[in-house]
Amino acid sequence: MTEGASRKHGPTLRDFVGDLIWSELTSDAYSRSHPPGTILLRQGEKGTHLLALLDGVAKVVRTGRSGESTLLAFRGPGELLGEVAVLDGGERGATVETLTRCTVVVVKADDFLRFATQRDIFPALVRYAFGRLRESDRARGTGNALARLADTLVSLAHMSGHPPPGAPAPLDLALTRDELAQYLGTSRNTITAKLAELESCHVETAGRRHIVINDLSALRRTAALLRR
Repeated sequence: MTEGASRKHGPTLRDFVGDLIWSELTSDAYSRSHPPGTILLRQGEKGTHLLALLDGVAKVVRTGRSGESTLLAFRGPGELLGEVAVLDGGERGATVETLTRCTVVVVKADDFLRFATQRDIFPALVRYAFGRLRESDRARGTGNALARLADTLVSLAHMSGHPPPGAPAPLDLALTRDELAQYLGTSRNTITAKLAELESCHVETAGRRHIVINDLSALRRTAALLRR
């Protein structure tokens, strides 16, 4: 883990199965890149394929019967997207949208199931699923809302591979205040107030659907101080 990175994000599937098996799964498949705000998988569709996330960060959002949306989780490099619908043969239970620029590998359902059987990775998939549940529980825990918000933004930056090599650049997250409130288990008004407090370390909102980190080093230092 990069020095100063948040510890919110748990082990990925790549961590569980190892680099060799992850490489076997992704090396021969078709890859594609998507800008922030792109729908990768849509709730209600059939699980004809899954995606292996090579770089970038995506968000998982579920829409209820009355039309309300709830942000369930963030996904980063080394994770699978849409594997549940592939494993149970049902419909996708949530929509997956890119939070930053993402590169994914497309794996057909039959190919993945064959691969999982041949490499016997089903036990790793179970441990991976439980790890993601624990991660969600931790995110919605109690405690200092400002510390949890700063920690989450630092974690998302590191998951995305930010900052890029060379000159530092702003990180644009396709993320709303409502979604952050859902993820952290607090109110939108609280998130708005805490984002205003983070303006001193150059975090800003851009319109209604974007949050921009202009100085990750400053945000990282603030997050570390708040965790003490």
